[in-house]
Amino acid sequence: MSAASKTFTQLPLTRSLGRTIAIYAKETRYEFLRLLRLPVYSLSTIMFPVMFYVLFGLLLNRGHEANGVSVAAYLMASYGTFGVMGASLFAFGVGVANERGLGWLQVKRASPMPPFAYFTAKTVVCMTFSLIIVLILLVLGTVFGGVHLGGGPGFRLLATLVLGAIAFCAMGLAIGYFAGPNSAPAVVNVLYLPLSFASGLWIPVEMLPHFMQRLAPFLPPYHLGRLALGAVGVASGSSILEHWEALAGFTLICLGIARLGFQLDEDKTYG
Repeated sequence: MSAASKTFTQLPLTRSLGRTIAIYAKETRYEFLRLLRLPVYSLSTIMFPVMFYVLFGLLLNRGHEANGVSVAAYLMASYGTFGVMGASLFAFGVGVANERGLGWLQVKRASPMPPFAYFTAKTVVCMTFSLIIVLILLVLGTVFGGVHLGGGPGFRLLATLVLGAIAFCAMGLAIGYFAGPNSAPAVVNVLYLPLSFASGLWIPVEMLPHFMQRLAPFLPPYHLGRLALGAVGVASGSSILEHWEALAGFTLICLGIARLGFQLDEDKTYG
């Protein structure tokens, strides 16, 4: 085949790839703008962990230590995990449930948009909001809490929490396919708040009752929290790989549950 023929053969593939990327980018942009313009999501998911951090990390416990690091550094990691978890669960759990109820998913399927663009856009937007939350906590901790992580640990904390958001996107997706539009916010809150507390995100897990300390390693927020705490200098007691393996396993389980919910939804809609 001549060089000219190869060029003409590659042109349609390049154009097709370019159009696909443009569709994914537009879906992500519009999803981000939709959530940004929704104060009940954008303000609450960002301000809730920030408010907790300012109150308990910067005002009430200034100068104290927890597990060998300052309380400001400790709570930066734990409330960062708390914020990432909330941003992902509410965007997916409540968002997918509402859009299912409105029939928006059927409209999406009827359009020429690639099927995975919808889920990819939501995941990227959740990771973006997670990034915003962690950056705000880092700035507050550095400027007002005397936390000096340095470039390496700071980047590790940021990357750990943003990547860890994927696990809770999967959890939110599973909730979104089984909960209705009206019940989804309640279901998310019933899971979100107790899981956060039992995983040691509000107070160190060592201060929890003994039975909750034994329960914590079976909860996914615990593992992301330990990874985040490791980035700020808290000894984990387990290897980093073990925590990532636990999160990966939890993600796969949630995706399996979401796939079952999707199939049940399809059977109910199309028979």
